Amino acid sequence: MSVDRDLPVVSASPVFGQKLKAAAFSLAAVSLSSAAVLWQPRPVAAKGADPAPGTVEFYQTKVVPIFEKNCYSCHGGMNHRGGLSMATMAGMIKGGHDGTVLVPGHADQSLLVKLIRHEGPADDPMPMPPKGDKISDADIAIVTAWVNAGAKMPPDPAQ
Repeated sequence: MSVDRDLPVVSASPVFGQKLKAAAFSLAAVSLSSAAVLWQPRPVAAKGADPAPGTVEFYQTKVVPIFEKNCYSCHGGMNHRGGLSMATMAGMIKGGHDGTVLVPGHADQSLLVKLIRHEGPADDPMPMPPKGDKISDADIAIVTAWVNAGAKMPPDPAQ
C-alpha cells in the first residue's frame, strides 16, 4: 500500500480565521459577564483581625471560651449555683441570689467584672472562680471590654 503524497493541503480561509477569533472573543466576553453577574462580594475581615468587642462574634470567640474554662461548671447548662445561669442574656441580667451580675455598657457596675477581678463586696467578696487561680489579667480585660461594649450575645432561645 502506498501513501499518496500529492493530496491538496487544506488551509483555513482568512474569513474562517476571523470568524473563529470573533467566536472565541464572544465566548470569553459571555464568560466574564456571567462571572461578574454571579459573583457576590462578601466583606472579609483583615487576616488575623479580631472581632470588635461589641459583636456577637467577639462574645462567641473570645468570651465564651473564658466562661467555659472558668464559670460554666457552676453557672452553665443545668448548673445554676447561687441561682445564676450565665448561658443566656436573660440569665445574666436576672442574676443570682445577689441580683444581676451584668450591666451592659458598664463594667464598673457589673458584679461579674468585680468578682473576676476579686474586688467583690467587703462583707462577702465572692472571688470568682472560687477555687483555683484567678482569671488572667488578659482574660479579665476581654470580659471587661465585652461588657463595656454592650455585652452582645446571641438571642436567647425561645422558651
